[in-house]
Amino acid sequence: MSLDQNLDKILIIDFGSQFTQLIARRVRELGVFSEIVSHKKIKIKDINNSIRGIVLSGGPLNVYQINKYSFDKKILKLDIPVLGICFGHQILSKLNGGSVKQSKHREFGLANVYKKNNSPLTTNFFGNKKSKQVWMSHADQVSKLPKNFNIVASSTNSKFAIVENKIKKIFWSTIPSRGNSYRERNKINK
Repeated sequence: MSLDQNLDKILIIDFGSQFTQLIARRVRELGVFSEIVSHKKIKIKDINNSIRGIVLSGGPLNVYQINKYSFDKKILKLDIPVLGICFGHQILSKLNGGSVKQSKHREFGLANVYKKNNSPLTTNFFGNKKSKQVWMSHADQVSKLPKNFNIVASSTNSKFAIVENKIKKIFWSTIPSRGNSYRERNKINK
């Protein structure tokens, strides 16, 4: 890690998403420093107390291609909040005992996400509404939720679109950072 070790930051572990730079920009627009590092290069020894949260990005892989991606999974055992986006949400599900399978219907384009439970993750996103139209792009879905994880929101094709485990400080979302309006993206990022 190349930057000042004393600077509080969000670490973005990149799995090859074409939108990782956009995620970093969104975090910085919220006034928080972010650093991007490849999933192939990050090791638990690189994690220090300046890292306040971790984002696992999306990417072109899926969890069935486990031999094509590598990262130090011990990082997820640290007491640091983790947000998985797209492929990152599949990894978090699988590594915590959930299941991922190929969707019968690929979700690409505009989709409605329906609020199922309140969560600090989505307070600014849903406001007082029960649903929100977003841009989705995925062909796989979490089919079985890991133990002690709770559904926050669902879409027509993804029962577990936004999920949380407050005790483990793990959150995930199938909603990518790219296709939603600038204002709506920042609501969920906050």
